[in-house]
Amino acid sequence: MAKQDYYEILGVSKSATPAEIKKAYRKMAIKYHPDKNPGDNAAEEQFKKAAEAYEVLSDQDKKARYDQFGHAAFEGGQGGFGGGGMNMEDIFSQFGDIFGGAFGGAFGGGFGGGTQRRARVKGSNLRIRVKLTLSEIAQGTEKKVKVRRKVQAEGVTYKTCSTCQGSGQQMRVTNTILGRMQTATTCSTCHGAGEIIDKKPANADPQGMIVKEETVSINVPQGVTEGVQLKVGGKGNEAPGKHSIPGDLLVLIEEIPHKTLKREGSNIHYDLYINFSEAVLGTSKEIETVTGKVKIKIDAGTQSGKILRLKGKGLPSIERYGTGDFLIHINVWTPQHLSKEQKQFFEKMEKDENFIPDPKQSDKSFFEKVKDMFS
Repeated sequence: MAKQDYYEILGVSKSATPAEIKKAYRKMAIKYHPDKNPGDNAAEEQFKKAAEAYEVLSDQDKKARYDQFGHAAFEGGQGGFGGGGMNMEDIFSQFGDIFGGAFGGAFGGGFGGGTQRRARVKGSNLRIRVKLTLSEIAQGTEKKVKVRRKVQAEGVTYKTCSTCQGSGQQMRVTNTILGRMQTATTCSTCHGAGEIIDKKPANADPQGMIVKEETVSINVPQGVTEGVQLKVGGKGNEAPGKHSIPGDLLVLIEEIPHKTLKREGSNIHYDLYINFSEAVLGTSKEIETVTGKVKIKIDAGTQSGKILRLKGKGLPSIERYGTGDFLIHINVWTPQHLSKEQKQFFEKMEKDENFIPDPKQSDKSFFEKVKDMFS
């Protein structure tokens, strides 16, 4: 089933301002909030959909990629924001401030009720580059890469932070001309996690982390283009703490240039050289496309510059609007070195009526050929 359009979910247009997008998300989030709809699975699903849509449309870079490529811009990873798999803790961690005082303040383990919530520390993202051939881009592929990432060491245990007593916040009282004011700040000891390391193995760093090499599978969709960034959720660096969440692995796509094929969007261009005799008499050729070999027929009397179009033999569109074409540009190779007999033959043919150029007999003009390519 196709995913619902993010603009449609929030009920805004593509030209909506950031403020309008934020306002629309807050309205939906409050409407479908679990505190207002206890036990309602349908409402919870809408709540998650709205958060996923807002996570993309509130980020200018992600919004631009979504506007260009749709949901395909975020495929290739498992879970995480921008790729489905939303969960309540992530939503409240990322967007809790959107709700303001609508549900009694900060969110706790029960999603509301005015209790203070520990900060969920997220690990840093990792970035890698993956090179793809045109064949891999045409068919889609699975790439397995080795990644060195920080993970929590086995045997690490945690205890409640004695500074904030596990709340993740410190209360500060200041005297002002209006009287005593109490404000909450992130705990300086545990940085909002509410817990600190109790025990750790000798090979772990002060945060209880070690570096581990791991093989990660990346699902690359068909038709990706140079510069597209895929995300594998949860495969970045982990963060300290029992309640932390790992960062993401961001995969930048690089396209390996092909020796003979040139890409133009979803179309592929190929220069085919034939000799003078083949152009005069006609011939057949076997051509290697991005998905396999095809046999083509070249008619007798074919002129240099003719373009043969193999419909649907190009690359799939990442927007899933169909498949491009394979365009074969015919180039007639003029011999540069002739034997005495060959030279005499062409001297005899120089004024033969069949050798006199006659554009009227040509299939089409250059501009007509270009027009046909895009019709």
